[in-house]
Amino acid sequence: MIPRLYYVTGPLRKDDVVPLLPERVHYLRTVLRRKPGDRVLLFNGNDGEFDAEIATLEKKTGAARILERKRAPQAEPDLWLLFAGVKRAAQETIVQKATELGASHIVPVRTERTVAAKANIERLRLIALEATEQCDRLSLPHVLDMRPLTERLGDWPSERRLMFCDEAGDDETQEWGGAEGRAAPALEALNASRSKTDKWAVLIGPEGGFSPGERAALRAKPFVTPVTLGPRILRADTAAIAALTLWQAALGDWR
Repeated sequence: MIPRLYYVTGPLRKDDVVPLLPERVHYLRTVLRRKPGDRVLLFNGNDGEFDAEIATLEKKTGAARILERKRAPQAEPDLWLLFAGVKRAAQETIVQKATELGASHIVPVRTERTVAAKANIERLRLIALEATEQCDRLSLPHVLDMRPLTERLGDWPSERRLMFCDEAGDDETQEWGGAEGRAAPALEALNASRSKTDKWAVLIGPEGGFSPGERAALRAKPFVTPVTLGPRILRADTAAIAALTLWQAALGDWR
């Protein structure tokens, strides 16, 4: 199988000889045992995907000669994922699957009940890069630094709707707020919002859910669409996958 490598250091043009990043040189030379003359695919969101031939491959440096373009750039959904910090393994799953499911921006946030208040952003960016290369998409999602949710919402772009995955009800005496005041099912809410905008974000809470104050503040925002993901309480990583899948099916490029 021909390896795919995301190319970030400049444009891709036929017949150019371009340098390869040191970590991708190591991957080709040591992990895949490739050598000069072997084929690779180079791609990015601006220029598309190209056949290329390894020109040089030394211990720490390498280069490839660009051949024919295989795929032109293509439009992709403008979909962000915001998720409250969770344990490392779940964070990494969320980033990997969000990349596969077409998120353009992956945004860890801190909430009142966030389990993990920090994230190894460089590690998450590497996971997004590897998932991009594996899943056949052309663009690399932006993995942003972790900030408090209140800060993210404070400078929120007014044209972008936020699908707020709200699994709680309004009864403070019941676990998870009972059945009263629950949000509409996700597909129903998304279909009702179909014509409003093509810029969306999805917000997933921490393992303990959003606090009553956060929930009230979110529901008061004019750009927020509260939804439920069903009758069962999902783990944060499962909820992220489910929410992105539903959005892609209703409004994204799965239609």
